[in-house]
Amino acid sequence: QVQLVESGGGLVQAGGSLRLSCVVSGNTQSIRLNAFGWYRQAPGKQRELVANLRSDESTTYADSVKGRFTISSAKNWDTFYLQMNRMKPEDTAVYSCRADVTKQTGPDPWQKTNLEVWGQGTQVTVAS
Repeated sequence: QVQLVESGGGLVQAGGSLRLSCVVSGNTQSIRLNAFGWYRQAPGKQRELVANLRSDESTTYADSVKGRFTISSAKNWDTFYLQMNRMKPEDTAVYSCRADVTKQTGPDPWQKTNLEVWGQGTQVTVAS
């Protein structure tokens, strides 16, 4: 099994910065990471994509965070980060990381399955 564990959430004043981390652990030798994303869900709202990083190193950002947030990874893709700058009260939410992986399920090349793996979430609160 592969697990994602987030850290770095907390309380910050508007205009401040936080960096979230997401560590990939477990049986990572049996998987291929295809994409990684940070999502958030504010009270009473649907979960939304904040930023996405793909295996070709291309990125996607929500319009609301462009120019303020940056997604990145460690060189060996075992840890992912979300650097959040110039934060706003509307950034307050539970932030979760997600990995899209392909898992080898047998010895033959076609024996594989695609999975989504989620972290447990971390609370980020931005005070005005």
